[in-house]
Amino acid sequence: MSIGKVLLVGAGPGDASLITVKGLLAIREAQVIVHDRLVNLELIAQAPANCQIINVGKNSNHHPVPQEHINQILIDHALAGKNVVRLKGGDPYVFGRGGEEAECLAQHNIPFEIVPGISSSIGGLAYAGIPVTHRHFASSFHVVTGHMCQGNEPQNWNALAQLDGTLIVLMGMSRQEEICQRLIKGGKSPDTPAAAVMYASQQQQEMAKGTLSTLKDEIARKKIHAPALLVIGNVVNLSDVLAFTSHPIDINHEPLLQAI
Repeated sequence: MSIGKVLLVGAGPGDASLITVKGLLAIREAQVIVHDRLVNLELIAQAPANCQIINVGKNSNHHPVPQEHINQILIDHALAGKNVVRLKGGDPYVFGRGGEEAECLAQHNIPFEIVPGISSSIGGLAYAGIPVTHRHFASSFHVVTGHMCQGNEPQNWNALAQLDGTLIVLMGMSRQEEICQRLIKGGKSPDTPAAAVMYASQQQQEMAKGTLSTLKDEIARKKIHAPALLVIGNVVNLSDVLAFTSHPIDINHEPLLQAI
């Protein structure tokens, strides 16, 4: 029996129509789909009727399917000759542990391919009217995780506070108050614009906006919770001008996508 192939596919920030063409084709040709918790179910509905769907989603501090088990699922199905899609939110290599999974596949001589996706750290914020860079406000952006691997040192918030660009924190909502306080302690002005964007790019998207010193209260007032992005920097103020209303494409009925 020939060995199958694993495609690590980025599903994008949330809106199903933001999947890449190659990613959608991979889903439509998959024999097995192993997906994360935040992947839009509209994408999974594109799979063939006989495709095996395996949910390995994780919540913060609760991983019902350990990463080692996920790796083994990919290996086992590929060795059984199946075309496997590992469907991950955002981009597989942006805090999605895609690198670890690809390493494991390489160690077992399993053919694999990466299908990049739109990272929520860029695309999700764009849907909130926040460009991560702007010639007049930020010439760089920095994406960090608020949830470090067990055993690793925490982020150096003092050093991050000294950066001039836009700071984006993924998986940081459970620590958002602490993060803001540590950035202020590290030298960031309490008046630095800050926002939390929940369900970025989706119809239920909501945003709380304030400053490092007021964001906690705004988050409580707007009832923002995970999954959400934290963003700190002057580009946050551009959302007043650059916010837009999205009209998502129905990937089930869009003629162009049906023709692919």
